[in-house]
Amino acid sequence: MAVLKPLLYIFVYPGALFLFIYSTFCEWFDRKIYARLQNRMGPTHTGRWGILQPVADFLKLMSKEDIVPERADKTLFTLLPVFGIAAVSTAMLLLPLWHYDPVQSSPNSFSGDIIVLLYILTLPTLIFFLAAWSSTSFFSTIGGARVLTMLFGYEVPLFLAVLGPAILAGSWRLVEIAAFFQAKPAFLLVNLIGFIVAVICLQAKLERTPFDIPHAETEIVGGTFTEYSGKKLALFRLMTDVEMVAGSGLLAAVFLGGFPGGLIPGLLNFILKTLFVIFLLSVIRALTSRIRIDQVISFAWKYLAPLAVLQLLITILVKGFFL
Repeated sequence: MAVLKPLLYIFVYPGALFLFIYSTFCEWFDRKIYARLQNRMGPTHTGRWGILQPVADFLKLMSKEDIVPERADKTLFTLLPVFGIAAVSTAMLLLPLWHYDPVQSSPNSFSGDIIVLLYILTLPTLIFFLAAWSSTSFFSTIGGARVLTMLFGYEVPLFLAVLGPAILAGSWRLVEIAAFFQAKPAFLLVNLIGFIVAVICLQAKLERTPFDIPHAETEIVGGTFTEYSGKKLALFRLMTDVEMVAGSGLLAAVFLGGFPGGLIPGLLNFILKTLFVIFLLSVIRALTSRIRIDQVISFAWKYLAPLAVLQLLITILVKGFFL
């Protein structure tokens, strides 16, 4: 049992099998919500209600010809999609799901794991930049520069917003943060500003509208992924879906009380809370249009960063007077 449980955790739930199934489902859910908000139908034909459309898209790309540009750094160009999938999958394994116990230690749960998780979720952005740079395409290079520029805008507010609940809980361990808010759910309202900031920053991290500047088709073709095709593009698309699930899971663990109740209740909690976060991301996507790169940085430092600092101040005051 000591060996079986980690293997199930890595390969079944919340590992590779669950990640593929649930991340493709979340892409379908996002596309459906986004379409309905625009008075469209979204995916309809592949599977019931079009639920298998993301899987069909993935398999179709996997069967396409895989082209590597002649002037590209072929080793880096080929390996980066694999590194990306590995990074976001590792981030998913750090979330406090059924494997964790607030009292007993776990090899995946340790003091400071929230910092490690935030760091790992930064890696896809750097991978996107390297992917664009290694392809040597003019359009990709511009997209990569935009990816890196945006990083300096949203990353600081995201860190500040997510660390607020950790300060309130008095712990840098995700499972203990979640346990604190499960025991004292009224304190979840204290982090409302931080939650809003974190959702907007997650939207920027995922490079979704209005922060889809690195992939502005009307300006730079496909941006970062202009030269990617076939299996590599399929892996990048899957990586983005898994990153959305991992990012939503982080916000749910920190701001929405985690996933209590053991295996089945914990799974249901995880699905409901991550779908709620993804629903908010879809609403933002439907209500906004693309903005310029300078507007992203200005918005992040003029509004998101001050709001995140305000959240930290509120957290410190509440902790000092009520805890």
